Amino acid sequence: MNDDRALLNAPWLASGPTSRVLKLLNGGGEEARVVGGAVRNALLGVPIVDIDLATTALPEEVVRRAKAAGIRSVPTGIEHGTVTLVIDAHPFEVTTLREDTETFGRKAKVSFGRDWVGDAHRRDFTINALSVGADGVVHDYVGGLEDIAARRVRFIGEARARIEEDYLRILRFFRFHAAFGAGEIDRGGYLACIVARAGLASLSAERLRMEMLKLLVAVGAVEAVIAMAEGGLLQMILGGVGYSSTFAGMIEAERMLALKADPIRRLAALAVAIPEDARRLTTRLRLSNNESKALDSMGHRWWRLAGIDEARAKRLLYRLGEERYRDRVLLAWARAGHGGDSARWIHLAQLPQRFTAPKFPLRAADFISRGVAEGPSLGQVLTLAEDAWLAADFPLQPAALAAIADQAVSRLNRDPKP
Repeated sequence: MNDDRALLNAPWLASGPTSRVLKLLNGGGEEARVVGGAVRNALLGVPIVDIDLATTALPEEVVRRAKAAGIRSVPTGIEHGTVTLVIDAHPFEVTTLREDTETFGRKAKVSFGRDWVGDAHRRDFTINALSVGADGVVHDYVGGLEDIAARRVRFIGEARARIEEDYLRILRFFRFHAAFGAGEIDRGGYLACIVARAGLASLSAERLRMEMLKLLVAVGAVEAVIAMAEGGLLQMILGGVGYSSTFAGMIEAERMLALKADPIRRLAALAVAIPEDARRLTTRLRLSNNESKALDSMGHRWWRLAGIDEARAKRLLYRLGEERYRDRVLLAWARAGHGGDSARWIHLAQLPQRFTAPKFPLRAADFISRGVAEGPSLGQVLTLAEDAWLAADFPLQPAALAAIADQAVSRLNRDPKP
């Protein structure tokens, strides 16, 4: 394919750490370019997260040049041609041009080369196969510039073949469409993903988690999720029902409260109706302990918030803490649908801005002085007292606290021992 070109006006190409890396790797018969996501994002005018480079130089030559220049190099994937250079605390992944001579999932046998066209054709999507040199010239061998202009996510070459090289590309197709696409999803790619969906079962939970959490916070996540559900892919990933309308409701609730998009909160809206759903997703996506606990908390009796009054809401805030309280309110709000009273839900969600629950003021010493022995009984009476204190609306007056303590001890002595 012809080398279509455009000019990229990016200051970071002319100065700073990126410019230093390019100067280091260019010359002596070798060429280096910035490739992939950084070029795509720069052309789309969206923030650049990482800057990766490709080079004709072999990994050993990259390391040699870095050492001569006093630059730290890390052999992060040297068997596949990747060396990470660290300049001014900025990491740059530098990969030697290569061709996959044998592909099976993420493990591919590679041979190094000097062919920029071949390197572009081995990538996944046209918008990810662009490269730019130090002169700002963008090189396009696969029609990526046209797809950037159209905001279209399209597989390079035959979609089926690209997917069979790595089934994670199914999820990446929807994620990139959600992040960068506009209009209808590319039909050829979509149909290829549906046909190959059984391959999702071969992916590790960690890789599914990584892609799904990124997809859920993309600007076009609702449309992507609906397309995945209609194509029979979403249930395979979640292992259960996906609630697209609740997912959309959560995004709207976040917008109305000016909250940053949160992938776990959105995952709860998409797939958690009861705590058992949270446990399934924890295993399915290999979630962290904190992520699992957050899902479980949101799924626990969220329906009780539909008619909750201010006093009970304050008690729930005390029990859960600000973050878990707010997330459960948002899930209940999202599940209430468009027919819910938005003003009421906003008022409920903003309770932590109006009310800070005090710490429970009674201590073990208050009950030991009343004759309660240390051990299980002490824990039981503290629980009784805390429940009574909450029911009394958090009193702090000494007389009220003394009465609560006396009543808790009396109840402990009155109730039969287990």
